[in-house]
Amino acid sequence: MVITPDTQTALDILRVWPEDFKWYLIPIFALVIYVYFSEIEKGNWNRVFAGLAFWGMDWLNEIANALILVFTQESALWTCGGETGFLIFVGLNIEISLMFAMAGVAFVKVLPEDRNLKFFGLIPNRWGLAIGNAIFCVFVELILNYAGGLLWHYPFWNNPLLGFQYILSWIPIVIFGYLHFMIVCFWVHDMKSQKNQIIAVSVIYTIAISAVILFGIVLKLPYF
Repeated sequence: MVITPDTQTALDILRVWPEDFKWYLIPIFALVIYVYFSEIEKGNWNRVFAGLAFWGMDWLNEIANALILVFTQESALWTCGGETGFLIFVGLNIEISLMFAMAGVAFVKVLPEDRNLKFFGLIPNRWGLAIGNAIFCVFVELILNYAGGLLWHYPFWNNPLLGFQYILSWIPIVIFGYLHFMIVCFWVHDMKSQKNQIIAVSVIYTIAISAVILFGIVLKLPYF
């Protein structure tokens, strides 16, 4: 296998701090702090833990995406294109990461208080919103792909925006790109025990941090 040109471009700036520091990162980071502190001020710890769970799930996704590049020696499922303030993994830049840090908090704000409420009397609201939000996120990702921000190499993950015949290629992006984020985020949000929320979030981040240490520091895998 040969590394794709898009992947090589990403690898050239992987975890290399650019000389032209991007000042816009500071207000975005401040916005993340504001979002979480606003929920803490109101005592909405369920939203705080849900947001952290959502962000942690993205880290697990990006680690898995980086491993795909390691083992294929060709391309990850998705690769970041365009300029960035800092590229963390080939498919994750600092701007995307800060966005995901806030996204989970936003998504749980629209959850009905009644967990048993069904949309149209048929669809459980948690599942309906999880699927709907995942499809919305994929639509945004399609626009980013069209604009060259997110790059896809493999045929089963490529160009679903072109027409109805590509609708099946939405399925893996919806499921493996976002749906499990939503499910875990809502699950943590709805936990009745704050202790269980802390345990769930801790497990997610323990796995993510352990994976980074194992694959990146101990094994020193290439491209990771």
